[in-house]
Amino acid sequence: MVPEQMEKEYMRTGHMGCPGCGVATTMRLALKVLGEKTIVVIIPGCHAVISANYPNSVLTVPAFHSAFEIAAPTAAGIANALKLRGDNDTTVLAIGGDGGTFDIGLQSLSGAADRNENFIYLCLDNEAYMNTGIQSSSSTPENVWTMTTPGGRRGRKKNLMQIIAAHRLPYAATATMGNPFDLMEKIEKAKAVKGTRFIHALAPCPTGWRMAEDLSAKATMLAVETKIFPLYEIIDGTQYRITHEPQGIPVSEYTKIQGRYRHFKDEEIASFQRQVDADWEELIAKTKIRA
Repeated sequence: MVPEQMEKEYMRTGHMGCPGCGVATTMRLALKVLGEKTIVVIIPGCHAVISANYPNSVLTVPAFHSAFEIAAPTAAGIANALKLRGDNDTTVLAIGGDGGTFDIGLQSLSGAADRNENFIYLCLDNEAYMNTGIQSSSSTPENVWTMTTPGGRRGRKKNLMQIIAAHRLPYAATATMGNPFDLMEKIEKAKAVKGTRFIHALAPCPTGWRMAEDLSAKATMLAVETKIFPLYEIIDGTQYRITHEPQGIPVSEYTKIQGRYRHFKDEEIASFQRQVDADWEELIAKTKIRA
């Protein structure tokens, strides 16, 4: 990005996000890249509270608040309306949390992706329904504490990127606010492509993750360096590329700064490490496949 783009802001100060909110920071970084010719689709979630409604919206670009389960088709409708008006420059950005993407909005996202509708979908994944009181979602990691899983969630986190890859989208990628330039570069790439593009961003919630509010960036960096949340991109659903080589430090460095893992015993940490190592090997194998 050129310095002028870095200086531009499309979110005003004074939003309603909690201190250290990863959702707010990721939204801000994405909008810096997309610029003023952007229309944002917002569904219920923390990002809806952060953006707020007119006349109190913190966004300086147009935004449309839609229902929980239809971020993707709402974005597709706006994109098609722009096409009919001959507007080929405006980017439509749909934003959903993990609840609105992994769970409630997955069906409509799949339909829009199947039609390869022309918009960017940004999933801000804080691994639970944080806005309504820290309830478990299918993005919540196994054995992790939430208000609805006080003894630890049963079942592993849904591998959404494999589902996305199965749709053979022209561009999909993972990103975090702790690696901001990697994130913005991927938004830039997504902006340049037509069709359905998908960005899966890990967005820490200090409240739900039960950690200090100044640890959000560190938590995402540790998620990447432990290989829990590797950074990669997928072209046409088949071509995988790692965009940052992780250090491979133990997963315990990530879990020990978060209270939601505080009940983990040595055997649960060891099981988590085995899962992460196996997932990493599976990802590396995909990078060696040529379509």
